[in-house]
Amino acid sequence: MSVETIVSSPNIVCLVGGAPIEDTAISTVLDEVSLFIGVDKGADHLLSAGVKPAAVIGDLDSLSEHARATFAAVLCQVEEQSTTDFEKALARVVAPAILCLGFTGGRIDHVLSVLNVMARNADRAIILADENDVCFLARVGKTSFSAPRQTRVSVMPLGPATVTVTGLEWPFANQLMTPADFTSPSNAALGGEVTIDTDGPVLLTLPRMFLQIALKAAVREG
Repeated sequence: MSVETIVSSPNIVCLVGGAPIEDTAISTVLDEVSLFIGVDKGADHLLSAGVKPAAVIGDLDSLSEHARATFAAVLCQVEEQSTTDFEKALARVVAPAILCLGFTGGRIDHVLSVLNVMARNADRAIILADENDVCFLARVGKTSFSAPRQTRVSVMPLGPATVTVTGLEWPFANQLMTPADFTSPSNAALGGEVTIDTDGPVLLTLPRMFLQIALKAAVREG
């Protein structure tokens, strides 16, 4: 079922969720994104950072009264309970890439739910970032980026995928990867171009300092 678009941008936008984030998480990405969207309780992070969101999307059951009053003009309540707030927001935001803060800390089941939603939206450039890591789904087909020698590059399937990897210390070709079988955590770049060719959902994780590389590599063609 189609839903109405609430926010549309030709540039990178940022979703902010309600999981714990570091104090500087929002300020350090101000130059990377065009606007911010609060996802339910995530609006409180924006309020603390002094950033006005383009919208606050979700069932709004966790939003503080202060944030509710401050951002009253941009509240977009979606009351149905068949999807998570993360999924509600993604379905209503259109942008070439979506950076997501406040979705990887806190409860493990919430993190697993976020990864599930990403796997079901593999055609979109969705980038998760926290204090330590940045991760995104490789494109179906070829994804490439450059990384210094010994940069940690984890290649983890979110579903069945046949994958070829080059430019890493432990390369492999036409390897069937599944969450319950072959995975490649904590691989390392040789220095130079890294390529991942896949026909299924594969999550790539890099150190947080390589956010700009991830943002560029995650964008889908067309």
